[in-house]
Amino acid sequence: MICVLDRLNLIILTVDNEKGGDDTNTQAAELSKYILEKHGGKIVVIGMPKTIDNDVYPIRQTFGADTAASEGARYFQNVVSESTANPRMLIIHECMGRDSGYLTAATAQKYREVVSAQKFCTPFPTSNSSRNVHGVWIPELKLNIEAEGARLKKIMDEYGCCNVFLSEGSGVHEIVAEMKAAGQEVPRDAFGHVALAKINPGAYFSKRLAALVGAEKTLVQKSGYYSRAAPSNKFDRELIAKCAKEGVESAIVGVSGCMGQDEDKEGMPIRAIEFPRIKGGKPFDVTQDWFVQMLNEIGQPIL
Repeated sequence: MICVLDRLNLIILTVDNEKGGDDTNTQAAELSKYILEKHGGKIVVIGMPKTIDNDVYPIRQTFGADTAASEGARYFQNVVSESTANPRMLIIHECMGRDSGYLTAATAQKYREVVSAQKFCTPFPTSNSSRNVHGVWIPELKLNIEAEGARLKKIMDEYGCCNVFLSEGSGVHEIVAEMKAAGQEVPRDAFGHVALAKINPGAYFSKRLAALVGAEKTLVQKSGYYSRAAPSNKFDRELIAKCAKEGVESAIVGVSGCMGQDEDKEGMPIRAIEFPRIKGGKPFDVTQDWFVQMLNEIGQPIL
């Protein structure tokens, strides 16, 4: 958070570097309201939302999300080679995303674009099909693990491996319900959210799925910290530059807001979006053509 004092006026620039999306910007807005109402001062707050989850209302694309998806795809390019190290190998690629499956879906899509361009020698068992994405599990889609297990077992039987991209928020409700039924305490963080690192959805589903597909070895790999620490790609650098330029202009004229493409406005212009309209937890739109096409091509039904 950067503060600039101009006589009795205060300009605050917030860069939300949290994975949740809107906490820093929300608190800055509350500070603005407090100073204005309680002390009669003037404060301008410009928010710059950085979250790889891309789950902030009503912003179309948050900083870092596209970069993280590209880096996650690159990460899995190396991890997937482990499928040749053991017969009947199950690899689960766990991506960040508590409430939104955007990062998991976008990472899978970018990885599929990469692997589709690769050429493989026909006599060898490794192929485009064996290295492809076989399942995409995200919070927005109901997960019938028994049905998915039956579908993925056919892939395991044919290729000797199976690759699933899993959002860390997938199946959390089911896991919590199971823990409560067993009388176990559900771990939570300071914000009251279920502590995903402690309930570990990747480990939970790897055990369930491994039994269903008959895996002899299971590998769970998490690309989140690798992906979100990467330098911004060209897409994000251009988005940041446009939002920063508009943010400076808004600050000069005294207009507060969180910078981004406003999905609720015609043409989705980049503007200072009013803070009361900013909130996290925006779900990924599973009806988008590219996502529907991806699931159709890998044979996964949209339940």
